[in-house]
Amino acid sequence: MLKGRAAEATAMSENGVTLVVRAAEKRDAGRGIARLPEAARRELGVLSGETVVIEGPRETVAKMWPARPGAEAGEMLVDADTRANAGVKIGDSVRVRKIDVEDARAVTLTGPGAFERTSVDRETIEEVVKSEIRNRPLQSGDRVRVERLAGAGLVVSKTQPDGVVRVTDSTRVTVTAESSKGASEAVRDAVKSVTGTDDGDSERGRATGVTYEDIGGLDDELDLVREMIELPLSEPEVFAHLGIEPPKGVLLHGPPGTGKTLIAKAVANEVNATFTTISGPEVLSKYKGESEEKLREVFQSAREDAPSIIFFDEIDSIAAKRDDGGDLENRVVGQLLSLMDGLDARGDVVVIGATNRADNLDPALRRGGRFDREIEIGVPNETGRREILDVHTRQMPLADDVDIERLASRTHGFVGADLESLAKEAAMTALRRVRREGESVSVTDMTVTRADFETAMASVEPSAMREYVAEQPTKGFEAVGGLDDVKQTLERAVTWPLTYAPLFEAAATDPPTGVLLHGPPGTGKTLLARAIAAESGVNFIHVAGPELLDRYVGESEKSVREVFERARQAAPSILFFDEIDAIATNRDSVGSDSGVTERVVSQLLTEMDNAADNPNLVVLAATNRRDTIDPALLRPGRLETHVEVPAPDIEARRAILDVHIRNKPLSSDVDLNDVAAHMDGYTGADVAAVCREAALRAIQDVANAYEGTTANDHTDEIRITREHFDAALDSVSPTLV
Repeated sequence: MLKGRAAEATAMSENGVTLVVRAAEKRDAGRGIARLPEAARRELGVLSGETVVIEGPRETVAKMWPARPGAEAGEMLVDADTRANAGVKIGDSVRVRKIDVEDARAVTLTGPGAFERTSVDRETIEEVVKSEIRNRPLQSGDRVRVERLAGAGLVVSKTQPDGVVRVTDSTRVTVTAESSKGASEAVRDAVKSVTGTDDGDSERGRATGVTYEDIGGLDDELDLVREMIELPLSEPEVFAHLGIEPPKGVLLHGPPGTGKTLIAKAVANEVNATFTTISGPEVLSKYKGESEEKLREVFQSAREDAPSIIFFDEIDSIAAKRDDGGDLENRVVGQLLSLMDGLDARGDVVVIGATNRADNLDPALRRGGRFDREIEIGVPNETGRREILDVHTRQMPLADDVDIERLASRTHGFVGADLESLAKEAAMTALRRVRREGESVSVTDMTVTRADFETAMASVEPSAMREYVAEQPTKGFEAVGGLDDVKQTLERAVTWPLTYAPLFEAAATDPPTGVLLHGPPGTGKTLLARAIAAESGVNFIHVAGPELLDRYVGESEKSVREVFERARQAAPSILFFDEIDAIATNRDSVGSDSGVTERVVSQLLTEMDNAADNPNLVVLAATNRRDTIDPALLRPGRLETHVEVPAPDIEARRAILDVHIRNKPLSSDVDLNDVAAHMDGYTGADVAAVCREAALRAIQDVANAYEGTTANDHTDEIRITREHFDAALDSVSPTLV
């Protein structure tokens, strides 16, 4: 029978309230916090920071904090350690009641035997542990995870006085290792007195050390994985009642670094199952039959240790399409198919596969009854990136000037692994900075500042768009002078579908799929594309047309497919084809190019038709030769909106001048209106070149007036005069003459 339906959630009595368990907020992980809804808090008469008892199959204690506004009534948010201490899973129902606690005089915790061999002295370890559990209620048998000690799991083996206590500044905290004399017995007795089980049994399945609170930005994907894996392992009777077989396998696919392996480890932890990781290449052997035997042993061991999860990382390395492989690969795939078919209907063994090349897997493996569901683990959006940054900075001493929201908005295309690298690099930058400052800054006072994150941003590259990204657009329409009509058209085509999706649904109207920017060279087509990406806050994938072409048959079409696939993974995104005429020339007018142009155009048309079904993907293209593009690409449903980016008139040139002279030291004799009037035939790029040339001449005047580097002391003397602009106009020729 399914536990914990929200409809039956809030049953209140004098002994407490019944609430449904949900995963904690990312920043609450490891802090022993239970967030309660307002109604339950009032019923219990408990205030922030007071202690509550959580009654599941076992009892544990936690510190009460109110849930965020808008939280679901009847649901309580607790982290993985608290769930494990209470013996419950997400979705289970628990009783919660208030309890008064005493301050602890002493608390003893026991950790893994590695503490005896660590180079960190015991006093430092105890100091770190005490800071982690300060003001936290504990009782014997509770498990505590200390993230600042590499996520080490400790068990409360003894408290003074006995019972539920609160750790304070005056509490004496002692940490012992399991290898210490009598420590293991003390831990086992403490855990058994609370849990009713032997410590070895209760530790089963906790070896991965990853919890749901360690995964950010993948809540929807986690829900899909949980219903496919948790239910078959924990409540197989549900499937028997429904008369169906439990799922046998789940395939997780998506770009590298998005969290596929992390999800598998977290699920194994939460369901208390044996977790076996198989890296594809380690199965293969040069001896005939040995690879198949290794696979059989893995499945046999999983059956004996059921309930269990078999996790194949990089499964494409052993289960690629049999048509493309040799005899060994074909035999291994055949054996894997037979073993998955041989899993019995009890659902106590589940197979998870992870790959970033799902199309390379053998089709027979991807049918129902083997991998019953395929779940894409995509590139996180801004909200997801914020959650991931919360995970990786929750134990980091951040300075007041660090804005996690702003970091999340600037990290387009960053996957979870990239964000972890970003946080780690920022911390290492702070460490290098402190070491350079010597003894003037104490290590304990060290903080990670905004400048440290800025330095880290320069060295960490977004892997989700590594092959195609030109730059991360940060300058919006304020960097584009004039072109107000063009800006409005682009905003309507790109920003409106993301901002006003309910209005489009109400009007039963699909947003335009593609926009073609055309006009003379240098009028700002590429600049506009980057600006609209910055304005809308979506990922920007810049593809220069010629870079998709390849001399080998089929490679050019493959490049087109891959870039659209990358754009779908990074959605919401703008896919911008610069110089699209290089790959989409009119098929009726092409010469002898071995048919590559026809194939590329055909592939491009197919991908554009598929993109029409994805409202979060917008295709922009730019060309200065619209008449050479294949007409099939310009019809409605593909590049249907054609926006001319004309040569600027005098008002537009004046607006462009305003953009490029911003923050420049102009002399009072410069009349920008007059300068704009003398720029007939100049494009936006020409105007930028004139401003740059005038500034260079002003720099030259100061540099010539002084000897060597002494000129650097006279920066306040730089003035861009009308004479400099006149010289620049003579030097830069107009493009449109």
